Amino acid sequence: MSVDTSRRIVLLRHAKADWPDVADHERPLADRGRADSSVAGRRLAETGIAFDLALCSTSARTRETWKLAVHELPQRPRTVYEDRLYDATLGDLLALINETPDDVTDLLLVGHNPGMHALADAMAGTDSGEHVARMTRSGFPTAAFAVIGVDRSWKSVELGVGTLQEFWAPHD
Repeated sequence: MSVDTSRRIVLLRHAKADWPDVADHERPLADRGRADSSVAGRRLAETGIAFDLALCSTSARTRETWKLAVHELPQRPRTVYEDRLYDATLGDLLALINETPDDVTDLLLVGHNPGMHALADAMAGTDSGEHVARMTRSGFPTAAFAVIGVDRSWKSVELGVGTLQEFWAPHD
């Protein structure tokens, strides 16, 4: 695959979590989160994106979100559970993108805020207008996703080089 191939990064924030008396990493989804995960999966399927690779945080709520969302996709992508997505900084997220193999065209990250919102905002170039405005208005709520297009190799992706092609939130 040529390094100048159009690629997409989809950032999916985990769905609404419950607050039981457990460590943050082990928090499960709330009932609303389980319902929203399936809705997000159906909406991801409607985009027509055939993900080559999904990187999912190891937290219980992200794993559960992904398990319910992926069930709605026409084809299950290779999935890697990645510790670095939990509590990831903007730099951590960019490093994961830069490490993506060149044979991956469409990458999905299932993670947490504030990282998902920060990355979507920082990646969006100046021609992302209406989608950035919608994301700014709604924040990056649980079960929301952003689709970012980039026209370069993964290792040369940096902040500001993408186009926010779509932003979706379940209760928007």
